[in-house]
Amino acid sequence: MHAVSTSAPTVPASKSGYIRVTSVAFWGVHLAAVIGVIACGWSWQGAALAVVSYFVRMIVVTGAYHRYFAHRAFKTSRWFQFVLALGAQSAAQRGVLWWASHHRTHHKNSDTPKDVHSAKLRGFWYSHIGWIMRPEWDHTDRTIVGDLAKFPELRVLDNPTLSILPTVALALAFLFLGGAHALVWGYFVSTVLLWHGSFSINSLAHLFGKRRYATSDDSRNNWALALLTTGEGWHNNHHHYQSSANQGFRWWEIDVTYYCLRLLALTGLIWDLRRPPREVVEESAAVAAPDSAAVAA
Repeated sequence: MHAVSTSAPTVPASKSGYIRVTSVAFWGVHLAAVIGVIACGWSWQGAALAVVSYFVRMIVVTGAYHRYFAHRAFKTSRWFQFVLALGAQSAAQRGVLWWASHHRTHHKNSDTPKDVHSAKLRGFWYSHIGWIMRPEWDHTDRTIVGDLAKFPELRVLDNPTLSILPTVALALAFLFLGGAHALVWGYFVSTVLLWHGSFSINSLAHLFGKRRYATSDDSRNNWALALLTTGEGWHNNHHHYQSSANQGFRWWEIDVTYYCLRLLALTGLIWDLRRPPREVVEESAAVAAPDSAAVAA
């Protein structure tokens, strides 16, 4: 069981600690993707499999990890909550309790020394992947996710060893169904793309784009990132009203994850999707930021 961290760590004093089992495994997946593509050879079919796998998994990451577990933007049954947890953890981004606790900490301390991944204070590298390598962020603060930690099945999935089982199962499924070719493209390549697509919201979405709302941080709306991350790129919208199931507030702000959540709601698997009140959406930004800016959170 993880120890409980009652306060978020501040900026690490040195770069020591980046070489660990988790960081070796992280770069090992990158290496496996590169070597696998070289060994299997370029394949348009493989590339298509990687892209499809990436977008399907991105929707699960954004819909489950982010909008449900971190922000509780909709409701569901206990059994389907567990299904969402298994699907989310197939992305190899640790347990849902760990993910939600760190994301909530980020929102609570955005752009302060206790922010989990502030590009404004720590730069692009740290906000993108550096913080994940640091031992300071290994623990799950269950005091901030008490609404989730009350479920024993989620606590079990948060175990550092057991948390990798869903992603291992997915890798084995690709291997069983399509051999080494499917494993390389469907799992390793798509996982690398998925990681950096997800991480870009912590880094690039706080560096480049437009600010519609005057939030206390430097979050930005970026249409290109929104397309690549199935809606997460409307990040200034999200920081303005965090509990919304939709992050594209205007009709033209494409939010594929929200469209999929709407479809799930039609089946009855989820319900009570939160949306921002009209007056919240229509608020004008008090400051108009340029399309791109220096480092922000």
